[in-house]
Amino acid sequence: MAEFEREIMVNASPATVFEFLTVPEKHLEWMGTEVELDPRPGGIYRVLMGGRLQNAGEFVEVVPNERVVYTFGWDVPDHPILAGSTTVEITLTPEGDKTRLRVVHKGLPSDAVVDHARGWDHYLGRLVVVTDGGDPGADVGSGADGAEHGDGDPGGD
Repeated sequence: MAEFEREIMVNASPATVFEFLTVPEKHLEWMGTEVELDPRPGGIYRVLMGGRLQNAGEFVEVVPNERVVYTFGWDVPDHPILAGSTTVEITLTPEGDKTRLRVVHKGLPSDAVVDHARGWDHYLGRLVVVTDGGDPGADVGSGADGAEHGDGDPGGD
């Protein structure tokens, strides 16, 4: 198994970024067309990506304004990355009036890392826009290939 890691700087406080990771209405502004979140250990994590690919898992760890960990996979028939079979760790570190966001997606099959990296890059870009007060537009997916199995991004497209 392999992992993907990325760090970005966000022009918002950790508290603001944390809301976009854990509050369903805020999450919809940057990722997903339907979201079901219960941000507590054992709580549900479900996001419909681009209106067509369902991912599913559960929250493992939630530390307000610091860290969110959840399991992740595709709730898509015959998909090789099963719902809840990988782990996403997001860490928020304050740097002045900004936040360094680090995402690590663990447990990915080696041949899925490139597609998930493209997806994460797409959605992290959308998160940067929305946390800075912008509008990234509707979530139509990342455009990463893999629609037949949903293995294109952290949310499936």
